[in-house]
Amino acid sequence: MNSLFHLAFNVTDLNQTRAFYGDLLGCREGRSTTTWVDFDFFGHQLSMHLGDPFKTAATGHVGEHLVPMPHFGVILALPDWQALAERLQAAKIEFILAPQLRFAGQPGEQWTMFFCDPFGNPIEVKGFASLASVYAS
Repeated sequence: MNSLFHLAFNVTDLNQTRAFYGDLLGCREGRSTTTWVDFDFFGHQLSMHLGDPFKTAATGHVGEHLVPMPHFGVILALPDWQALAERLQAAKIEFILAPQLRFAGQPGEQWTMFFCDPFGNPIEVKGFASLASVYAS
């Protein structure tokens, strides 16, 4: 089965949304109205609607760090992850968890970074040398 993931959530400003998801993250804009906008989020559909962003709490354990829950994200091939990490660092994005390697030399070795969009919606982006190892145990 080949399918796409869809997630809809709230933001408070569509112009800021376009600047962050479109200009900074490089996501292609899809349909929109005066109250929502769709983006191609690395092959998946995000729909941002005007409203109050969801509440989060730093309750997720990532190694010795606590990260916001709930959060969403994407898994990228390592070269794409590295390019995005460099773009975010150049833009001086404030990271919850700066780009780093986890599980070095172990099954599921991955690079990860956590940050929020301008509305506090937390995002995790993972990078794998081989996408075939995403579920390795």
